[in-house]
Amino acid sequence: MFRYFTSLFVYFWCIYNITTIGGQSLIDSLSNETHEDVRWYDRFTVATYGVMNYNSYSWEILPSKRNDINFERAVLQLSYQPARKWLLNLELEIEAGGTGVSVEFDPLEEFGEYEYEVNKGGEVWLEQFNLQYNFNEWHQINFGRVQVPFGLFGFLDEPTEYHTATLPEMENTILPTHWTEYGILFSGRWRRHWKYYAGIVNGLDGSAFNSANFIKRGNQRRFETVNVNDFAAVARLDYEFGYEKFIGLSGYFGNTANNRPKPDLKYSAYLGMVEGHVVYEIEPLEFSGIILYGQLQNSEAVSIANRNLSNNLNVKRTPVGRSVLGWSAELAFEPFDLFKKHPNSELYLYGRIDSYDTQFTTQGSIFNNPRWDRITYTGGINFHPSTWLVLKTQYSRQFLGIKEKRKQDTFTLGFGYYIK
Repeated sequence: MFRYFTSLFVYFWCIYNITTIGGQSLIDSLSNETHEDVRWYDRFTVATYGVMNYNSYSWEILPSKRNDINFERAVLQLSYQPARKWLLNLELEIEAGGTGVSVEFDPLEEFGEYEYEVNKGGEVWLEQFNLQYNFNEWHQINFGRVQVPFGLFGFLDEPTEYHTATLPEMENTILPTHWTEYGILFSGRWRRHWKYYAGIVNGLDGSAFNSANFIKRGNQRRFETVNVNDFAAVARLDYEFGYEKFIGLSGYFGNTANNRPKPDLKYSAYLGMVEGHVVYEIEPLEFSGIILYGQLQNSEAVSIANRNLSNNLNVKRTPVGRSVLGWSAELAFEPFDLFKKHPNSELYLYGRIDSYDTQFTTQGSIFNNPRWDRITYTGGINFHPSTWLVLKTQYSRQFLGIKEKRKQDTFTLGFGYYIK
């Protein structure tokens, strides 16, 4: 009962503050903003980005793994300004090249089973859909489906902003890809260099947690509606040195027991995660790094409940770790920065390390499988023939925490674009 009164209080408190900014009601504020000085087509901002990769595999644990081409995603971003202080933000994502039912063969976690994956009738996803109200130049609020301000990749998600050909491995293994949830998010800037985020969003679904990915699949995308019996709080603070140069930390805390498809867990399952990150550049070098730790309450009970789930639910049903630990570090070198006259194109050489264990600790009878302690070394080249296009190639070698058949080599060749 306390949970419901808390959510109602937060909701009405936010509405009250929005509708009485500066002592003026929202209706009066909107009625005074005729917006007649702005042409209708100037109120739109449109952008798009996408990624496509060719992958060649040489995995000791799975020597028959076939090479593939992955149309990773294409995204359309749209913003519309109906009034001076309001924005409507929309982000539509198309994954794996289209819509429909996809089939995935998983020989490592499902004993060689085929998985039929259906996401909202296909792999087309409205990633963000929210309204933004700007209190002033420095502070704003978003409500609807908003980006969760946790981790590093969510703030450097366009393919021209990150160096790897594929998504950054450690974060993309542990956290939901392009993590968005329904909720309310305050953000703003303080004293120019400090950037803050604080919000309340719907909680994760613990029935989809598993050995290999910890809480990644708990992002509720499998059903037509999203369960909100549990909420989560998220906060982030960054100190910015300049454009895309910052250091900061973020935290996430919320229960995951009551958003399951069925009320089949008798215990609470609170999830807490913290991470620290840094992005910095001293020409011709660029450095980025992140360290992440998370802990799940009653992970043994969650694992037992998940083991008894129906096959029709299409979840892994593998034991969940009690805690996760991961870190990554990347150093890039841009030789063109050494020239006095910088060419129109850009070239980056980079090296990267991702280390993570999704079963850093386990609880009770749950076996701590060393297979999920992974470290990956990656090196690659980026070439930007123009500001909107990047051509990428990379080679990565991953070592599993087991004694035999532990090496996995992957070569990737691809491209990405960002047009605004």
